[in-house]
Amino acid sequence: MSNPSTRTRGRPPRLDQARTVETALDLLDEAGLDALTMRRLADAMGVQAGALYRYFATKQELLTAMAERILSDVGASAIPAGEEWSERLTGLARALRTALLAHRDGARVFAGTHSTGTHTLHFADTVIGVLREAGFDDADAARALMTVANFTVGHTLEEQAAAREPGTEAPADPGRLAVAVTAGSYPHLTATLPVLSSTDFTAHFEFGLRLLINGLRTLPQQH
Repeated sequence: MSNPSTRTRGRPPRLDQARTVETALDLLDEAGLDALTMRRLADAMGVQAGALYRYFATKQELLTAMAERILSDVGASAIPAGEEWSERLTGLARALRTALLAHRDGARVFAGTHSTGTHTLHFADTVIGVLREAGFDDADAARALMTVANFTVGHTLEEQAAAREPGTEAPADPGRLAVAVTAGSYPHLTATLPVLSSTDFTAHFEFGLRLLINGLRTLPQQH
């Protein structure tokens, strides 16, 4: 990231959309979404805050561009070639989760935006294409996309919340659940506490994803 003290006097630093988004993602990884401000981003790039508004009129526009950049890592390689629709859909959901986890608070950034950029639309089109090619009608394919995306993003939100640094407010912290359950009379929660408080988020994700896939199998398919 640029340092204002190292800039050539009288010459403004190079500024463009791509560099701005990349720097914003660096700050996100470093300090988290709550600490990401337009002023802090401008300082990191060695420019006045007003210069950023040339490309992003609001912080929300910046976050939308960041979400789009996050999804750029979900490519065609996420779809297992030659596999049945369920395996291909599973691969896409896993790839989305991996992309969100690649950045601190990545799921929070993505969940708060409604990008219509190339990468986001390509991912959505690919998911729907997998389902339509398998024989699902258009309505079921569209709702399946929303269901899988909402599950994946929601799961990753909880996963990243639980993984915040010790001492920060983390509503999804499994340790807090364990303390609350053991302090009261909750026999069923106590019996299942090892799983409920487990930090094996991949196992949790795979279980939920299997439920979704099995549910989709019950829908009529046109052949």
